Amino acid sequence: MQVDNIKKIYRVQSSIYDIIFKKFFYPRQKHVIETMVIEPNQTILDVGIGTGMALPLYPKHSKVVGIDLSIHMLEEALKKKKKEGIDHVELIEMDAEELAFADNSFDHVIATFVVSVVPDPVKLIREMKRVCKKDGSIILVNHFKSPNPVIGGIEKMINPLCTRLGWRTDVVLEHLIEDADLKVVNKYKMEKIDLWNIVIAENSD
Repeated sequence: MQVDNIKKIYRVQSSIYDIIFKKFFYPRQKHVIETMVIEPNQTILDVGIGTGMALPLYPKHSKVVGIDLSIHMLEEALKKKKKEGIDHVELIEMDAEELAFADNSFDHVIATFVVSVVPDPVKLIREMKRVCKKDGSIILVNHFKSPNPVIGGIEKMINPLCTRLGWRTDVVLEHLIEDADLKVVNKYKMEKIDLWNIVIAENSD
């Protein structure tokens, strides 16, 4: 997917995004953020913060920067920020594959439901690693192609259609981990049968 196409897709989806996806996405965001060990004054980068469903979940003793490629999604996030009086979160329009932050800037870097949206998932992970502090945490929540040959075959078949809707179904987790040299310490699903994986990594760079 090209950047311009992604922007067009999420310009259309921004006003209805929460209606469609909140019941699936929010419980997983809530789970991973609540299980993160976030110390006072630690910095967090939320890559692809979207409409800001996760904004109220971050502890007030932290400093959060949320970025997104889509200004229309960020406008929805800004509404939540103002409504909830959230002062410890900064929202910035930015390309996740070209992060405008210095190396070693954040204690935690998290990307929920983003890996399958960007044009180059490996480049995304490498950028997340670059801006994450040494031994900091990198957290992914995302759908990855099933290792089951039947399900994986179906996912490959429907990938062109899903791409038109704004996401991919052909990203293989094992390949991503290897190609991005990601040091994974845990990976699991919230439910036995679940479309989404939770990946916890430690930045070894």
